[in-house]
Amino acid sequence: MAEKEKIIFCDNLVKIYKTKDIEVVALQGLDLIVEEGELMAIIGNSGSGKSTLLNMIGGLDKPTAGTLTVCGHNMLTIDKKETVEFKKRTVGFMWQNNARNLIPYLTALENVELPMRLAGKVDRDRAKALLDEVGLGKRTHNRLHELSGGEQQRVAIAIALANQPKLLLADEPTGAVDTKTSAAILDMFKRLNREIGLTIVIVTHDISMTHFIDRTVAIRDGRTSSEIIRRNYRAELSNIQDPEQSENSHEELLVLDRFNRLQIPSEYANRAGIAGKGKVRAELRDDGILISQINE
Repeated sequence: MAEKEKIIFCDNLVKIYKTKDIEVVALQGLDLIVEEGELMAIIGNSGSGKSTLLNMIGGLDKPTAGTLTVCGHNMLTIDKKETVEFKKRTVGFMWQNNARNLIPYLTALENVELPMRLAGKVDRDRAKALLDEVGLGKRTHNRLHELSGGEQQRVAIAIALANQPKLLLADEPTGAVDTKTSAAILDMFKRLNREIGLTIVIVTHDISMTHFIDRTVAIRDGRTSSEIIRRNYRAELSNIQDPEQSENSHEELLVLDRFNRLQIPSEYANRAGIAGKGKVRAELRDDGILISQINE
């Protein structure tokens, strides 16, 4: 079997924001690989660095140091002209805030045609087909105020796919909709991923996403800290009534980076009684390393 293309490759990725009086390290040595055809989620609390990472992957911001390549583009050295073409043809965006996705005075069809127009060629038949694909074939001439929140998100998906990108980036796509609509959007992502092989990266703070996505990477303090693999790949969203029932089909792995740094999830540290201790004891055993609190 041929090796899959690395759509996203991050190695020791660093992002520092500087002002006159302050310096903020948003990412501090993050490692991540996303292969062609993956549907994955990146989760993290506010301030963890996940939005910073999404912006750099999408060409909206530049890394400070390290390595970041997206679909063969070096995001540290990419120039302005190449960045414009990259955003037009290589990556599609879907934001939580529909004010960033849609122009209110345009119809749904005109919104989908807009990125085509910016890229230099409008294909009305494709725009109609995309709206039909997301279940809005009969709403092509409706404007923003005539569409529900879920329908607006569906139009946003069609817009993101307008120029046939290799990568779709979705920022909190289910954050402003109800549970039923959220499940429908995630089901649509799974269908697009499965049927056309589209690589999709979802950024969210919602930990329950791990129950629906095959691979979830957690970011803490600007570094990749853990990865959750969903083993029951054949389960469909519509068949999962209670996410807790699928808990046994997941395996959580901690990430040991190239500098041998390991972040322990806070819930583990709390239960082990080592949270906030500063120093802990590490003992090398035949089957691994035991981390325990120091008895003073």
